[in-house]
Amino acid sequence: MILVDAGPLVALIDADDQYHAKCVSTLQSLREPLATVWPPVTEAMYLLADVPKAQDSLWEMLERGAIQILPLYSADAPRMRELMRKYADRPMDFADAALMRVAEREGIRKIFTIDQKDFSVYRLHNRVRPLLLP
Repeated sequence: MILVDAGPLVALIDADDQYHAKCVSTLQSLREPLATVWPPVTEAMYLLADVPKAQDSLWEMLERGAIQILPLYSADAPRMRELMRKYADRPMDFADAALMRVAEREGIRKIFTIDQKDFSVYRLHNRVRPLLLP
């Protein structure tokens, strides 16, 4: 399974996004199922608000199961808070902390993100570097 950050969600839908072609190409090469959590979806919905019909396109991706939504639990909050404190110098946002927590919890090592700058610094379980796509 591959976790998807907000950036690729936006880039896949918005043809004018600077990362559109790269994200489409990456998506076409993937064989594993895609998943995310609600915070990156929320971020993507906000970023797509000014693109006509873009939010509908994201809803359609979710409804047809192109991207599975994994749960976040209240038990995940302390680790997310810990991660945000640890990476406060970046600063790590809530969506990134949620993705990293779910990656740790579910044993997922691949993250589809255009935020290479931050995700290349983050570590799973304080030591394992996630494999970043594209």
